[in-house]
Amino acid sequence: MEFVQDLLTYEFLQKAFVTSIVVGIICGVIGSFIVLRGMALMGDAISHAVLPGVAISYMLGINYFYGAVATGILTALGIGVISQNSRVKTDSSIGLVFSAAFAVGIILITLAQSATDLTQILFGNVLSVRTSDMWLTIIVGGIVLLAVILFYKELLVSSFDETMAAAYGLKTRLIHYGIMLLLTLVTVASLQTVGVILVVSMLITPASTAYLLTNRLSSMLVLAAFFGAFSSVIGLYFSFLYNLPSGPVIAIATTVLFLLAFIFSPKQGVLWRILKVNKQRTAVSKEVS
Repeated sequence: MEFVQDLLTYEFLQKAFVTSIVVGIICGVIGSFIVLRGMALMGDAISHAVLPGVAISYMLGINYFYGAVATGILTALGIGVISQNSRVKTDSSIGLVFSAAFAVGIILITLAQSATDLTQILFGNVLSVRTSDMWLTIIVGGIVLLAVILFYKELLVSSFDETMAAAYGLKTRLIHYGIMLLLTLVTVASLQTVGVILVVSMLITPASTAYLLTNRLSSMLVLAAFFGAFSSVIGLYFSFLYNLPSGPVIAIATTVLFLLAFIFSPKQGVLWRILKVNKQRTAVSKEVS
C-alpha cells in the first residue's frame, strides 16, 4: 500500500511506472519475433552496439536517442554486409561488429569522463527517467505497435517460413531490416529502464516464457507483452523499495516468470512431462502384470 501511495504522490515514480510498462510491452512484442526467427544474438548485438551513439550524443550535448538509433541501424547494416559478402557466418559477424562497437563506446564514455552516466546506461535506472524520456518511450512504443499491427501477416509468414514468404513474393530482406529497425528503436527506448547489458533479458525472456504457453503468434504477442509489463512493474517496485538498480531487478523478475512457466506450463512444463511419463510407466506396468 505504501508503494501505491508513493505512486500517487511522486511524479518521478509515475514517470518510471508508465515508462516501465511501455518498455515491457514493446520488448515483449518485438522479442516474440526475435525468438521465433532465432535472432537472440542479434538483439544482444544491437543493444551493445548502440553505446558509441549514446557516448557521442552525450559529448555533443544532444538526446542520446538520435545517436543510439543511428549506430544501431549502422550495426545491423554492417552485420548484413559482412555476412553476405564474405565467408564469415552471421553469428561470427555479429560478434565482430558488436564487440568492436561496444569497446569503442566504453572508450568514448571514458573520454567524456562520465562514469555515473555510464553506470546508468549499462544497468539502467528507471527512477531517474525524465519527462522527455517518458514521452519518447511512449512515441517509440506507438510506432512499434502500429508497425506490427499493419504488417502482422507479413511478419507472421516470414517468421515461420522465410522460403514460403519469398515464394509468395514478400521482400524478406526488407522485412528483416524492418525488424532490425524496430529492434533498434525498442533497444534505445529500453536503455533508461534496464540498460545496455540487460536489455536482451527484456527482449528474450518474456517472449520465451510466452512461447512455452502457446502455439499461436497472436497469443504469444499478448502474453509476452503482459509478462514484460508485469516484470517491469515488479522490478520497479523492488528497486524503489530497496534502492536497487532497476535493470537487474527487472531481469530477475523476467527469469522467475520463465522458470515458473518452464516448470508448470501445461504442455511444455517439466513437471507435467514427468507426471505424464510416470503415468505412462504405471499404465504399462499394470498391463504387464
